[in-house]
Amino acid sequence: MVAATKSCTWHTTAILVLLVLIGLVGTQQQQQQQQQQQQAEPEARPWYEALPAVAMDYKVHIEAGKEDCYFQYVQPGSTFYVSFQVIRGGDGMAGFAVRNPRGEIVHPYQWQASSDYTDGSSMGGYYAVCIDNQFAKFASKLVNLYLTVIRYDEWEKYTKEIEDLNVNINNFTGTISTVERNLNAMFQYQSHSRNSEARDYALIIDNNSYVQNWSLLQIVVIVLTTSVQVYFVRKLFDVKSGTSSKMRI
Repeated sequence: MVAATKSCTWHTTAILVLLVLIGLVGTQQQQQQQQQQQQAEPEARPWYEALPAVAMDYKVHIEAGKEDCYFQYVQPGSTFYVSFQVIRGGDGMAGFAVRNPRGEIVHPYQWQASSDYTDGSSMGGYYAVCIDNQFAKFASKLVNLYLTVIRYDEWEKYTKEIEDLNVNINNFTGTISTVERNLNAMFQYQSHSRNSEARDYALIIDNNSYVQNWSLLQIVVIVLTTSVQVYFVRKLFDVKSGTSSKMRI
């Protein structure tokens, strides 16, 4: 009886030890998976998001009665700029809003032809840029989106690297910073100019189609009217065959 009790206790202890080992192995595997996921998250982002400055220009098509949102990752402390302009469609206006990474609407919806938003010191994360066309029930819109993400603090790192070489570059770095800011401002101006040109070109094409269609319609109406008039005039001078036929006029 004592031997059986000792054997049962030994088996119970072995089972408990085995369960503890299995739990430890499972916990280690979960920790490894979490570490791999955390390491994979930065790698999943596009390579250009780590650059000091990124500029993107898109043309998007928004269907009638719909809203589309686009997401852009912004590094902490970066300057985020976005602008939109309706190029073609309907009344030439749409809703535009921006949400920060916390989900707060930092640029509320406004029904207008163009708008822009700037965040000089971003908290970091994914910004949502939404275009709303829900007020238009039938007309789709062609919208131009221009986004820039600039990390001005990266220039300080370059300055420190060059200062380690014992080179006096205060004026040089100041000039580079000024040139960079002027270039970014020029890129924004060029984006607005391209948007205006595209909008004007789309308006010219629409007007050309409008005039051409109306001209063709008027030509068809004139031809039909002339044909009807000729037909009835000829009917006035129609002479019937027979002895009693007389001219109607």
